Amino acid sequence: MAPKAEKKPKVEKRVPGKEGETSKKKAKKSNETYKIYIFKVLKQIDPNMGISSKSMSIINSIINDIFEKLAGESAKLARYNKKPTITSREIQTADALTQAEPQVVDLKTRLEQQEAETCEADSKLKLGLEKSEKIRAGFST
Repeated sequence: MAPKAEKKPKVEKRVPGKEGETSKKKAKKSNETYKIYIFKVLKQIDPNMGISSKSMSIINSIINDIFEKLAGESAKLARYNKKPTITSREIQTADALTQAEPQVVDLKTRLEQQEAETCEADSKLKLGLEKSEKIRAGFST
């Protein structure tokens, strides 16, 4: 009789969740917001005041926009001065420049409003003069 061939040992099937096996968990995506700080400042101003979540997200967006403008403007200033780093000086200058933009726009709109008011006043004055001339003409005859 010939010797029997040895059987291969059975391979265990891996089932997920068994011991010794590491499961890959999804990393929680971090959302950086200023909501906590906005709320703290609000409570410093008026402890009884509240804010809706929609208003909070709007204010958060405004703050993000401001920081983006400051970062962009300070990066431009650093490039103009041929410096590889942004220092506090560039940030302060960028702040002054970004704050000046709305003031220029405000002055322009004020001038346009004054011009419109002046034109309106001139037309009213002309109408008044015409009416007074008609009245005078009526009295003189």
